[in-house]
Order: sequence, then structure tokens, then C-alpha cells
Amino acid sequence: MSVAPRRLQKQIGPALTFEKASPPLARALREHDYQQPTPVQTAVLRPEAEGRDILVSAQTGSGKTVAFGLAMGAELIGSGEKVVEANAPLGLVIAPTRELALQVARELQWLYLHAGARIVSCVGGMDQRAERRALQQGAHIVVGTPGRLRDHIERNAFDTSQLAAVVLDEADEMLDMGFREDLEFILDSTPESRRTLMFSATMPKSIAALARKYQRNALRIEAAGEAASHADIEYRAVRVDPRETEKAVVNLLRYYESPTAIVFCNTRDSVRHLQAILQERGFSAALLSGELSQHERNLSMAALRDGRARVCVATDVAARGLDLPTVGLVIHADLPHDAEALQHRSGRTGRAGRKGVSVLLVPPKARRRAENLISGAHVQVEWGAPPTAEEIRQLDRRRILQDAVLAEESSEDDSELADLLLSELGPEKIAATLARMLRSRLPTAEEVADPGFESSPRRPTDFSPGKGAKSHKEPMPGAIWFRLDIGRAKNADPKWLLPMLCRKGGVNRADIGAIRIFPNETNVEISGEAASAFLKNMRRPGGDKVGVERLDREAPAPANTEKKPRKPR
Repeated sequence: MSVAPRRLQKQIGPALTFEKASPPLARALREHDYQQPTPVQTAVLRPEAEGRDILVSAQTGSGKTVAFGLAMGAELIGSGEKVVEANAPLGLVIAPTRELALQVARELQWLYLHAGARIVSCVGGMDQRAERRALQQGAHIVVGTPGRLRDHIERNAFDTSQLAAVVLDEADEMLDMGFREDLEFILDSTPESRRTLMFSATMPKSIAALARKYQRNALRIEAAGEAASHADIEYRAVRVDPRETEKAVVNLLRYYESPTAIVFCNTRDSVRHLQAILQERGFSAALLSGELSQHERNLSMAALRDGRARVCVATDVAARGLDLPTVGLVIHADLPHDAEALQHRSGRTGRAGRKGVSVLLVPPKARRRAENLISGAHVQVEWGAPPTAEEIRQLDRRRILQDAVLAEESSEDDSELADLLLSELGPEKIAATLARMLRSRLPTAEEVADPGFESSPRRPTDFSPGKGAKSHKEPMPGAIWFRLDIGRAKNADPKWLLPMLCRKGGVNRADIGAIRIFPNETNVEISGEAASAFLKNMRRPGGDKVGVERLDREAPAPANTEKKPRKPR
């Protein structure tokens, strides 16, 4: 009879070192520059977890693969330097997808290298006969997907009679994908004396029921810093017109210029459509969806890993187990179905101490749903508009100056050709041609509108951008107010107003005080020193056509349009 799991609370004390791990595993970790255990790795190495069944809450990117690899060390290696010899596998790891299973196998391969472990993967879409031969030749650890593992057991190709440790990785995902029957079949075939380690990002009732049935006196671990696994992720919510979603994705990819980015869509058709659009715009984009064969998936993954593709367009299911260490940007082109999906998607970035950005594209009608997702995920989000084409062009100017081509040392032949070009064409012509060539390699930024809605709760539209700028409650000394003939009806928003005012008005951000947006006009506060030049520059022809006039008074504060609660009758 099983016993309800005991709980190891989030505060698990001072961090341990990897010296507590089996010596060959500790050596492998040092060689891979692992210096300090993550919270989940620390938890499984503590004395109270030794030899126990454990039920672990661990988010994507928390280091759980190494954690359960370390946890299995006692059963597989003991106090020696090599894996215990046996005529059947000693360890089993079950994962929900082919990609995750193969990723786990790769991780365990280097972790157990010095222990001499033989690791065999058994996943759908691969050659079953080759897997059976590998199992017959002997394996210490088997890593596989539920369906394929069950098939090998039923065909007597996989002997589970000596398993000392069984790991269920992303157990919640496996239950969501309908693998309960396969999991129970596999677990029922293993010895009752086995150690069962369950790792799950969430703990729904179905996981608790599975734990009660197959674990004994389990230790419940909520790794300290579980929420901190997303601490290196900057969350942004971008307002977008649903007709301009693809344009917003283009501009976000151009604005952040991440080495690798993942764009999530909710359907296979959306993935195909968006990938085609990005390729047309000049992005090297690969797709991952459930309709791909294993060979096609392998080709996409290879392109992403070696840098031939820098953008991955994927569905949630296809991206499970996806591990690309260079992902710096995740874009939710379609909003995730729930808060857990938001965390799973976002967890593909901000890993291993790197910073990452997770951006939700929010159409006006989906605002409240997005707010509920954000609240459920317990993350802080900054709302804003899509990056403008002008913002991206400004970034491009700085990036081009840092282009690797310009940093390369010139050979003697290069110098001779450079002298010839200078004498024939002159420096200005050469520089302009080089700028055109460097810019041509970059996908063109899009003109994108901002729907202009605010996140709840609604507040009066009164913005005070720029360092040193004052709000309407503390006016800038000697400031002058100006009226612009655009307002909320024309999607006026500080996100694009501020750069436009600086550019066209010839002022710095510190010269701009409060910006007060009304339905049909916008009032702007400009420092007295810059006011005269600002008015003259704004009235010059060309560029943004915005009418402007000076006000002889302070602009009124925007009225609070929030509905007052009705009085009870």
C-alpha cells in the first residue's frame, strides 16, 4: 500500500556541491563546467532523498535531466567507479516525445561516460530491429517513449526484471497525451523493489493518483527557486491588430535579432503559413509540427542546431523536449491555451544563466484572456506596441557598425583592391555601396499599427516619458504646452509618438514632459529652452504630417473614463 508523499518545502537550505554525487558523475560534471547545482539538483542529492521514491515539481530548463541522472547514480553505480554489471537494464527513463527522449539519452551519455554505462534509446519513428539488437547486446539505461517501450516489452525484447530505478520525465505531459495505459503497463512489468522518480512541471490530480499507486513513502520536492527558473526571462505583451500579426512577428524578430528564436502557433496550418511568410521575408525558418516524419523533424533540428535556420515555427506538441541553448526569444503568435503552456513555451529561453525574452501578441479582443494567462503564470509583463520600422532602422545602424565583416583583418590582396577602389570611386561611393550591401542582408522591417488599448485596470492616458521628464502633477519649470491634431481615434500612442517627436521636433527625450492623449488630440509638454525650435521643426514639410500649435495654458488632465460602480438599490 502506498503512502502519501512527504513534502520537502521550497526552502531546502544551503546549496550543495556536486561532490555528493557518485565520483564518475562528479568528474563528468566538472568536465562540462558544471560548478553549482541548480535547486532541483541540490534537492535530489540531499540525505533525506537518498534511496527514496521522489515526486518532483520542476519547470523546463531547471536542470532536471542531470538531476534524475544524479539520483539514479546510487542504484546504478553504488560506491564504485563503474556501473554495476547486470544481464538486463538497471535504469529506465520514460519521456513523452521522441525529441525529449533522444535529448535525455544524449545528456545521460556524457554524464555516465566515466561510469561506462551503455545507454539505448527506444522511440517511435526509429528502426525497431536496430533497437532490439542494441537491447540484446546489453544496456544499463534505457530511454524511450511509452508506446515504443511497451511494444519492446510485449515482444520480450526489453527485460524489465532487474530495473532498480524508473524515471517518468514530464509525467504530466505523458498523461495529457493519453499515455496513462502504456505507463501503467510498463510500471506493472517492473519489480516492486524499484525506485520510482517522477518529474512533472505541474501536479494535477492525475499525477497525484499515479504517484499513490506506484510510489512508496515518496518524498515530495518543490525545488527552491522553481519560479526563479523563469527569472532570466523578460515578459512582454504586445498589442497587435490581428490582420498584422505576421508583420509584428517580423518586426520582433528583427528588433531582438536573437541567435535562435521560437515562434509558437496553435495549429499546424498556422505553422506552415507563418513559416512560408517568414521565408518570403528573408528569414531562415524551420518548422516543427506533428505532421512531420521523424526524418523531416531531424532535418529541421539539424538546421536549427548548426545555425542554418535561426527561427523555429512550432506547435506546442511538436516543441516538447526541444532544447536549443541559443534561444533568446520566444514569440507567442497565438496565445497559449493556459498559463502552464505559457510557462512551458517561455521556458525554452532564459536557460543556463542566459537572458531571454518572451513576447505575447495580444489582439484587442483577446486582452482579458491574455491578462488571465499572465496572472495565472505569476509573471510580470510589460505592455507595449510592436517595434516600429524606424526603431529597427536605428538599431540596424548600430549593428552594421559591429558587423563581423568589418572586424576581419585585411589581407595584402584586400589592401591592394581597396587602394584601387578608393582611387577609382572615392570613399563616399565605396561607403554607400558597402552600407547598401550590408543592409540588403537584413529582412525589411514592416510598418505596423498599434491598436492602442491598455491593459486592465484602465487608467487615464497620461504618460511621462524620458529621464528627467515631469508628470502633469509636477510641471516642468518654464515648460510650454503644444497641441497635436492626433488622438486615440488615430491610434496615438507614446510608443511611436515619443520617437517621432524627438526625430521631427529635433528635441531630446529629457525635453519632453507629460504626454496627454485625448480622443481627437494630444497635448505635449516641451521644455522652455527647446520649445521654439520644436515648433519650427514640427512645421517643416516632409516626414510625419502632424498638425501642431502652441497652447497658452497647461493642458487639462485626461478625464477618468472608468465606469463608476452602481449603487445598490
